[in-house]
Formats: sequence, structure tokens, C-alpha cells
Amino acid sequence: MSETSWVSVWIAVFPEMMKGVRLSLLLTIVVIVIGMPLGLVLALGSGSRLRVLRWACYVLVEIGRGTPALVTLYIIYYGLPRAGLTFTAFVSAVIGLVITTAAYSCEYIRSGLGSVPHAQIEAGLALDLRHSDIYRRIVIPQGMRIAIPALLGYSIQLFQMTSLTYNITLRELTGVSYSLGLRTFQYLAVFALAGLIYAIVSGLCAWLIGKLEHAIAL
Repeated sequence: MSETSWVSVWIAVFPEMMKGVRLSLLLTIVVIVIGMPLGLVLALGSGSRLRVLRWACYVLVEIGRGTPALVTLYIIYYGLPRAGLTFTAFVSAVIGLVITTAAYSCEYIRSGLGSVPHAQIEAGLALDLRHSDIYRRIVIPQGMRIAIPALLGYSIQLFQMTSLTYNITLRELTGVSYSLGLRTFQYLAVFALAGLIYAIVSGLCAWLIGKLEHAIAL
């Protein structure tokens, strides 16, 4: 196909592909808003003095990390209806990616919390602060500050991971691209544009994250 033909295909499919981009970004934001706070809860639970809670969080995290995101999506969208639980493609995508995101966020946050100097915890105990107050006022604020770069980096991976959801019929960027390929038979041109869009959005996010990390470090 000539360069001119590629451009004409791109112009024709671009408006519809942008609808897919918007859905991909919406899905990414929703999963971040739900999944990362759950990751914090799991991180705190995994450090609990209660053995049952600690092991429950450990098992949940290992399941979330150990199960491929695509398999999780299949279980929720195609498997759960057999058990009488049916969700839309978007809700299934949110649930599946939240499970994965919460598990990985837990590891990033737990690492950040573990990086807080123990001397600061001892200082809090010396001031007769309760254990919960020490975590709320000292450990969590500093630990989250340390974990933010890793969490932001994961956000870019999550945006790219939304491409998996076309397997459960969600019309995000990859899903729209596949439909356009079927309609036009110009698979190479369409998916080349999709790849370019993913790269541009990811690159822009990486640039913004770099700026934010610099601001946090000041």
C-alpha cells in the first residue's frame, strides 16, 4: 500500500479510533481510582499483627499477581455467568483489571512502607503514639511518597493492558481497531495507527510522570 493510501485510511478511521482511545483512558482511570486504594488496604493488611488477616491478604495478592490478567477477564466475563453472575463487558474489564492492579499496587506500596526508616517508628512510640497513629501520620505519608513513581509507571502499563479487554468484546482502542480491520481489510494500516496512538499516549504520560516526579522530589 502506498503512503498516500495509508494516510487516506488513517483519516477515514481516526474519528472512530478516538472513541476507542477515550474508552481506554476511562477504563484506565476507573481501575486506578479503585485498584490502587485497594492495593494500600492489602499492603496494610499484609503487615497486620493478625495472622489470619495477614495470610488472607498474602493469598489475595499472590492470586492477583499470579493469574494472567487475560485469564482473569475470561473468568469474570465468560465463566461467572455459569454461576449466575453476569456483568457487562466494561464492568467485567474493571473488575478484572482492578484485581491485577490491586495486587501489584500492594507490592509497590508495601515496598514504599518498608523503606520508611524504623527509627521514625521508634520515635513515634517514644512519643506514646498509638500504632495506628504512627502509620497514619508517619509511615503511610512517607511510604506513599516513595511508592508514587512505581505506581505512576504502572499506570502506563495499565493503559496498554486495557488492550486485553477487546477479548471480552469491549470496544476500546484495540477492539475498535480490530473491527475497523474487519470492515476495511486494511489491517496493517489500522493497527499501525493503533500502535502509534498507544505510543503517543504512553509517551505523553511518561513525560508528565517525569515532570510530576521532579516536582515531588523538590
